[in-house]
Amino acid sequence: MRITTGRILALIGFLSLLSVSHAKPQSPKKGTRMIYIGTYTAGKSKGVYLVRMDTQTGHLSQPELVAEISDPSFLAIHPSQKYLYAVSENDTFKGLKTGAVTAYAIDSATGKLSLLNQQSSAGAGPCHISLDKTGNNALVANYSSGSVAVLPIQEDGHLVEASCVIHHSGSSVDKSRQEAPHAHSVWFSPDNRYALSVDLGLDKVFSYKFNADAGVIQETGSVSSAHGAGPRHLAFHPNGKYAYVINELNNTVTAMTYAAATGVLTPIESVSSLPRGHKETSYTSEILVHPNGKFLYGSNRIHDSIAVFSIDSETGKIKLLGTESTQGKYPRNFNIDPSGNFMLVANQNGDNIVAYRINTTTGALAPTGQTLLLEKPVCIKFFGTK
Repeated sequence: MRITTGRILALIGFLSLLSVSHAKPQSPKKGTRMIYIGTYTAGKSKGVYLVRMDTQTGHLSQPELVAEISDPSFLAIHPSQKYLYAVSENDTFKGLKTGAVTAYAIDSATGKLSLLNQQSSAGAGPCHISLDKTGNNALVANYSSGSVAVLPIQEDGHLVEASCVIHHSGSSVDKSRQEAPHAHSVWFSPDNRYALSVDLGLDKVFSYKFNADAGVIQETGSVSSAHGAGPRHLAFHPNGKYAYVINELNNTVTAMTYAAATGVLTPIESVSSLPRGHKETSYTSEILVHPNGKFLYGSNRIHDSIAVFSIDSETGKIKLLGTESTQGKYPRNFNIDPSGNFMLVANQNGDNIVAYRINTTTGALAPTGQTLLLEKPVCIKFFGTK
């Protein structure tokens, strides 16, 4: 199923590439959806950008800068759709050895972001943030420090300093990448009762009991991946019975059952995200379950593809259907629009964002011909839930 971009598609993509606009955001038209994009900012990119998508055709507007901020490598939108939160994946903030989390108010008419405040992430190198269902707390994973932190959120969207910080300890077999704990992402369970932290450095996923009122998490157990797997991100199935962990270092996806009563994950199987026989170096990145629960997607960096899996709803097991070229280098992150009809892929080292239409019957991806230029895109978030 792997598709090589032909000259015609390449020409269409080239013609659609325009320089990034810094114009003032305009009010969205009916039938459009706003999309926020986080970037690395060592080069030309300046922070968080806004793109609009036609929900019928998938046509994309050119990116517009809406928040100038250092290295917003992951974003989260508040359940109320009033606020946006961005981690700054840095190792220092106000002279301390920590990164930062920034809160913005969203103008739902124009997409413009207004700064509310900043707080320390309570650890170095924050690389992921998620919000609980009540919207009262943010969870942050600090990669360099190997820690996770809870930052309470006030009613007006402002962040409060961390109310709870958990430090992981130990190491694993790959001494170049697993010499210490590296919390890579942290997630809330579908029922909001537990939090799960995925640690690449320890080959573990930790479960925590979550107290939304107090802003506190307490470890209840963990599950180990294969030695050297390097678990990175996690995605729950819509039915809440299964969770899928993508392993960066050994290019696999581990299917697990999820026990809602205890927050415990139990491995079912691990499946390669690469075509059979592929032996060259590659690293996985993002993982998502399609809204219809029938398909699972994972990104392969260096192989530069999206892996497409089918999901057995009765067992939770997965089967690799094939891979689709991302038409760019090093796909860091991708996201599916709430309708389930489109996917956008952020190619970090290709400096572009590529759009695909999803066949909701087969799971297959088809390039729409829409490609946007943006240096170092690393996170894509759709605004709105319908």
